[in-house]
Amino acid sequence: MKNIAISIGDINGIGLEIALRAHTTIKTLCNPIYCVDKSVVEQGAALLGFDIPSSFTCKAIKDDITIQPSKTTKISGRYSYKSFVKALTLCENKVCSAVVTLPINKEAWMMAGLKYKGHTDMLRDYFKSDAIMMLGCEKLYVALFTEHIPLREVSSHVTLKELVPFLLNLHKSVQDKKIAVLGLNPHAGDNGAIGHEEIYISEAIKQVNKELKKEIFFGPVVPDVAFAPYFRKNISYICAMYHDQGLAPLKALYFDESINISLNLPIIRTSVDHGTAFDIAYQNKAKTLSYINAVKAAISLIK
Repeated sequence: MKNIAISIGDINGIGLEIALRAHTTIKTLCNPIYCVDKSVVEQGAALLGFDIPSSFTCKAIKDDITIQPSKTTKISGRYSYKSFVKALTLCENKVCSAVVTLPINKEAWMMAGLKYKGHTDMLRDYFKSDAIMMLGCEKLYVALFTEHIPLREVSSHVTLKELVPFLLNLHKSVQDKKIAVLGLNPHAGDNGAIGHEEIYISEAIKQVNKELKKEIFFGPVVPDVAFAPYFRKNISYICAMYHDQGLAPLKALYFDESINISLNLPIIRTSVDHGTAFDIAYQNKAKTLSYINAVKAAISLIK
């Protein structure tokens, strides 16, 4: 079985509970290597009333840290970052074949003085590559053209200069799957009556399909119909222009089972598709399906 590095996420949230609760299942799929100090696992297990499985393998992260359930702290932010870097290093050194990440807290990263808005942002800088965030499950995947930026800034990115390489990289990652590209505006702009950005989206689709010599991308698709049942019968990949345009309907449909996959990188990285859930941290309420699916997806991508 393959070694998979597990980045533990923010220890004040539900990540550690998920790792402990799902370990027996995950152990049947791979050899998980948890990027967390054993002393932290002992703290978490005590809070949850869990026994630590003898096969729960940890890679120590030197840091004197105490779990503070549901608290947003710079210390936990820094620790989750160190866990992520440790997981990436294990992959780069060929100790592990993939990285699976448990949820971080973006505010905690900011408090820790980190310049990144999340895992994907950090991966772009770390590997000097245009990583693409794609979320979903086998029934439906949604790739995000823009991610963690203010909504008022999205339209300025809808240009041929940015759209064309993004679509080409997306195709390179998912190969010959048909991909619906959403418009930015209501009614996909209504031929300019509600906005002009769709002109660039349409032209980018034409240019990319011409370069690929096949009709891979189509659109711009009216955003408010793209997730309707009749439309999803014929398509399983959608490219959304901004974060909530794609993820609000996706999570309404497949919240518990969806995962996050980073595309266009030299390593395999998957993640849960949910946050730290501080409101239920260390209350024995965390669900594990997204995490288990993320591990399965990572294994399936290993060549």
